Amino acid sequence: MSQQSSFLGTEEQPLYTPTSDEKTMAILSHILTLIGGFIAPLIIYLVKKDESKFIEDHAKESLNFQITIFLSFIVCFILIFVLIGIFLIWILSIVALVLVIVATIRASEGKIYRYPFNLRLIK
Repeated sequence: MSQQSSFLGTEEQPLYTPTSDEKTMAILSHILTLIGGFIAPLIIYLVKKDESKFIEDHAKESLNFQITIFLSFIVCFILIFVLIGIFLIWILSIVALVLVIVATIRASEGKIYRYPFNLRLIK
């Protein structure tokens, strides 16, 4: 299992080649967060965690990332009173969007993706 790391996160090859349906569900667990936040990966995780390790890994990682982003936004909203929060909200939004796109691409390539900064609350 080779592992490549960059400032955009870590990717590794899964132990088996995921099917097209597994890739699709992994893609959805990342891309649907742009519309529904943490709800989509939570539903995918709860429904598919026993069926596929690949889907479970992606849904768990996406869910943990969305929780991390949510907590970061709360901190930014508190910092709005100091005016730096407005700037941080913009930066956080752009970084989150870029990382979700990278995760979606890695899922479509059939790779396991790990976000560069993530509170791993769901194990």
